Order: sequence, then C-alpha cells, then structure tokens
Amino acid sequence: MGTLLIRPPGHRRDVALRPAATAMVWIGEGHPHETIAVPGVALADRDVLVAVEMSTICGSDVHTVQGRRSAPAPLVLGHESVGRVIAMGDDGAAAVDGTPLRIGDRVVWSVTVSCGTCDRCRRGLTQKCRDLGKYGHDRVGAHGDLTGAFASHVQLRAGTAIVRVPEALPAAVLAPAGCATATAWAAVARAARDIDLDGAAVRIHGAGLVGISAAAIAAEHGAVVEVRDPDDDRRAFASRFGATALDRDPDVVIEASGHAVGEALAGVAVGGTVVLVGSVFPAAPIPLDAEDLVRRLVTVAGVHNYGADDLAAAASFLAGRGRAYPFAEAVGAVRPLLDIDAALTDAAAPGAPLRVGLVPGR
Repeated sequence: MGTLLIRPPGHRRDVALRPAATAMVWIGEGHPHETIAVPGVALADRDVLVAVEMSTICGSDVHTVQGRRSAPAPLVLGHESVGRVIAMGDDGAAAVDGTPLRIGDRVVWSVTVSCGTCDRCRRGLTQKCRDLGKYGHDRVGAHGDLTGAFASHVQLRAGTAIVRVPEALPAAVLAPAGCATATAWAAVARAARDIDLDGAAVRIHGAGLVGISAAAIAAEHGAVVEVRDPDDDRRAFASRFGATALDRDPDVVIEASGHAVGEALAGVAVGGTVVLVGSVFPAAPIPLDAEDLVRRLVTVAGVHNYGADDLAAAASFLAGRGRAYPFAEAVGAVRPLLDIDAALTDAAAPGAPLRVGLVPGR
C-alpha cells in the first residue's frame, strides 16, 4: 500500500539561483531604478519560475515612472514578457490548455493573478478578481521580489494564465502578447459578440500596439479596417497591419488611444458597437449625449485587460495568421536590462517606437 504524503498548509519549495536573479526596483518618481540580487525563491504549489528572454516597455510603465499613474513603491515594473520555465512548485503547473508545463517550455503569461473561485472569477471576469494580483503593479514584499517583468526572472503564482509558445517566433513578437496583443484580441472579440465582423466596417482610434494589433485581428476576421491617429508615421505603419480607408460609417469603433472617446461615440453607425479599451489613465470627463446613443441604438462596452482564453487566442494568432504582419518591427530598440532608465527615456520620447525591449544578461 502506498504512502500518503501530506504537506502542511503554506508549504513552499526553496529554489536557489546561481547566479542570483536580478530585479530592477522602481522606488518612486524622479529616482533611478535600483538593482537588487535575488539569490533564491520559495515556490508555492503550482508556482512557476520563469527565466526572462525579453520584456517590453508598455505605456503604463512609462506613465507610472512619470507620475501619471499611481503605483505602490518599491515596485518591479513590467508585465509584457516571454521566457522559459526553469522550476515549479511541488505540484507542478498547467498551461491554459490543461496540459502540464515542463521545464524548458517557452511561455507567455497573463498580467493578472486570479483566485478562480470568487463571484467575479466564476462569471468569467478573472481580470477583476476580488483578490487580484498584477505583475508589474504589486509592491515588492508579500509575494517576493520577482513580481515584475523588468528582471531576469519572474515568479508566476498559482492563478496565472500561462500559454506555451513556439520556439520559432521572435521574442519581439511574443513579449507584448501578455498585454497589448491579448487586450486587442479581447477588444475585437467583444465587438464580435454584437457584430458579425465578416464584411463589417471597423474604425480604430489609436495606432499604438493595441490599435494596430486590433486592426490585424479584425482584418483576419474579414473586416474592412480604418485606423485613425494624429501621427503620420504610425498611420503608415498601421497600413501594414490591414488598415485602409472606410467608405461608410463604421459598424464597430474600437477606441484604443484614450483620447478620442467622444469622436468614437459620435462616429459609429446606427446599431453599432463602441469598445472602449484605451481609457486606462486619468483624463477629463467627456460630455455624454444619452439621447443620441439611445436613438441610434449604440452599444458601448468597456474592455480592461483580458481573460485566459484571450491570451491563448492571441498567442495562437501570432503563431498562425499573425505571421503575415510585421509585429517584430513594433519593437524598435532593445537595451540591456541594466539600462532600464535609458530605455524608459527612449520609450517616452517624441517619435518613440511602439515598444522598447529589455533583455537580461546583455
């Protein structure tokens, strides 16, 4: 008869790291990042330790450093990464598709950590879990030091959506999947709940990475897509992601900039759907003509982050039909992780590329 192994609650597996992991800690606005060495981690059941291959700087990281977005310091920023599994808790872990993860798997993961049991999680709103955690947003401390992507390693906690990705895809394509691409997929999928996208007219405000990703995804669903942006170069880049001109009012408008909400609401066709996805920073309130929306039968939906299925679908898209689009070119510069402050300056500069990459060990 076999022996039943019973571990005490809170059991963790200690993993030593040689050389020590490196994490770049943001300590507040106006201060350079501090470098800390992390010689080991304690992995709970179903935790996964990932060695980072590349991380990319999202606009929210820039907003935090500039003081435009509140965040608890000290903090390891960053939530867009691709990496490789190097250790797991004693019970192992599974990918979103239900298959066991293995040491050496190349993966991307969700920005959120969800409990899976609260009322919101049960409704499918895992990104709004009652006990939500977020990589690159939570203060260093209770969950260890490797809590953000601007590090050589990230400790993924149970409740993280993890997706295995192909070896052949460039890291520059995969790193933004856990934020920009998955969010874009969620926005297009929300619109598709109301409107058949095959043959639909779709207008997207904002030619950032979410906007151009949404353009490519919508185009692959059969839509005719227009991307509006005040920047000539970004509009030209968007044309390589399926963007063209519309000859009629759009059935769907995806507002991905946060700066054109009023225009999005006013411009959608009768019976159309407006998906707001870019309003993730403080901005002045906009006037709302409720009578106009009612009479035009307009649906307005908000999308913030995404669910596990959206991440899996986004990764599948990048590995499949997304290969036809120049996603790798969105990462216009790559710097060593230790040059994070210069990289953040690059990302905030006028005419900056859509993403700046950070690579450990360079």
